[in-house]
Amino acid sequence: MTVRQTNWLNGLGVVAVWGFLTLAVVESSEAATVSSKNALADTLKTHVKVLASDIGERSVERGSGLDRARAYVIDTLDKAGLDVREQVYTYKGRSANREVASIIATLPGYMELTPPYLVGAHYDTVWGTPGADDNASGVAVLLELAKRAAADPPPVPVTFVAFTLEEPPSFGTDHQSSRVFVKKLKEKGETVAGAIVLEMVGMTKADQEYPVFLKMAGYPDRGDFIGVVGNGNSKGFGEHVVAAMRQNPAMPVETLYVWLNGWLLPDTRLSDHASFWDAGIPALMVTDTAYFRNPNYHNPGDKPGTLDYRFMAELVDSLDRALRRLP
Repeated sequence: MTVRQTNWLNGLGVVAVWGFLTLAVVESSEAATVSSKNALADTLKTHVKVLASDIGERSVERGSGLDRARAYVIDTLDKAGLDVREQVYTYKGRSANREVASIIATLPGYMELTPPYLVGAHYDTVWGTPGADDNASGVAVLLELAKRAAADPPPVPVTFVAFTLEEPPSFGTDHQSSRVFVKKLKEKGETVAGAIVLEMVGMTKADQEYPVFLKMAGYPDRGDFIGVVGNGNSKGFGEHVVAAMRQNPAMPVETLYVWLNGWLLPDTRLSDHASFWDAGIPALMVTDTAYFRNPNYHNPGDKPGTLDYRFMAELVDSLDRALRRLP
């Protein structure tokens, strides 16, 4: 065997070993990612179980569930290292007045030098439902996003808000806490750069329904995507958010931008983002499309076992990417 042949064979051996090591590193990295996503899915499931099973119904009109959920959210955000405060006000109900609160969490060291971005989700439910998808799913994603932001702050200021009284009988009234929140902002001459509102984000389904006039618009037949809904004023903000979210290939994203603040398509107004729209503040609703996908909407079947927690874990990853790429 010549020296040249020996060198050639040795070279092949080096290439083979390098290829094997590279493959091993890639496989190890992929395994770590899968393990991390599974762990996140388990944590999200735990949040939903506490809110929708251990606590259950979280209606302002009866029971202690709303107060227990409020305490759980505060405790979780506090343990994650965020600075937590409450925006307390009085709900004048059918039978009695009651203290309620939005829960506002900021990152340590936050200074109000520029308007922050906002991530929100409501923690209350309607009567008679445990509210796993509506909206323990959104709260769970908010809690894990906040935890990530506290551990590794994004380059822009972000405020996390758990709203209350989004559901009837308060929806659209002065008692809806997102409306109280926006009113207080305006009174102080403040604003937010853009709001991302999480509204039912845990359901996947083989078939997907749409409002009548959207059925022919080319949206997917399968309910395995997350929807992002904005108004005309929110389109630029939405394009930044969605471009970053689409860097996660495991989470398909579909968008819808409506005009006249969604009044021509009232289904697009049914969450706390509409409070921001009506005040001229850019806002997006991030949603699994609610009753167009989830048959358990506002009924006792909205239980933790019906949700897709790996889907929710991918959403956390997608939104984390978005927060780190906002202008």
